[in-house]
Amino acid sequence: MAILMLILMNVAVMASIYLSIFLIELIFHVRIDSGSIAGLAILAVIVGFSGSFISLLLSKWMAKKTMGVRVIENPSSEAEVWLVNTVAKLAQKANIPMPEVGVFDGPPNAFATGPSKSNALVAVSTSLFDMMDIREIEGVIAHEINHIKHGDMITMTLVQGVLNAIVFFVSRLIANIIAPKDEEGEPNPFAYMAISFALEMVLSIFATMLAMWFSRYREYKADSGAVEIDGPEGIYYALAKLGNIPKEQIALPAEMKAFGIVGFLGELFSSHPPIEKRLENIKETARKLGYNI
Repeated sequence: MAILMLILMNVAVMASIYLSIFLIELIFHVRIDSGSIAGLAILAVIVGFSGSFISLLLSKWMAKKTMGVRVIENPSSEAEVWLVNTVAKLAQKANIPMPEVGVFDGPPNAFATGPSKSNALVAVSTSLFDMMDIREIEGVIAHEINHIKHGDMITMTLVQGVLNAIVFFVSRLIANIIAPKDEEGEPNPFAYMAISFALEMVLSIFATMLAMWFSRYREYKADSGAVEIDGPEGIYYALAKLGNIPKEQIALPAEMKAFGIVGFLGELFSSHPPIEKRLENIKETARKLGYNI
């Protein structure tokens, strides 16, 4: 199933790229020539943003399928009633539309996703109820609600799209310059593709570092926002508990880490800051708002 989903995603991305190029040429009567700087720039923007926006549009559907999320339409237990009511209360405090609410089986974690504030999902793992009290879970939900409030899914899509476009443009521009030329001054196509591919791999590493830096900044903002709408105790003690659990037991799948409550990798490539730094940030925000913690 996962392989089929990946294939369908790739087909959708490629179809959108070719459709976008076709429509630009048809509507504006312009032929996109990747051999020119302007043509390469246009192609880079199309390629860079197509995959990002398709991923954004499919994000909620993908999350449900990947994580096995069960959307709560009719709460069947006291815990589910509490969860739906708590999300509704915090969404109202954050002044956003009520998101879908779901649960999934897995390590203690939570995430928010969706293409817009009015089409979002907050999902909580069932194991979170086993290890935390309701005050701490509420703090976790407040964090995820703030991801939606700040439009983090859209912002990350834009950041990723810009970085993708820059990597595509720069790698092919440099490849066009240094690739061996024929008698007519055209670069050898095999050398051009090999050089551009190698450069794209290297530049993607730096692009990933920048994207993850922004993701860490966004996590601090979501933590501070949780304090603003729900007070500091819930999110503070929830993170403190998560910090005592072995990393491999709470990490989300790679494609969901940027939207979870906690994630792990080497710091430069981590979507989340170290928990110790997040706790300090929560304390600082709480002090500014007049809380004692």
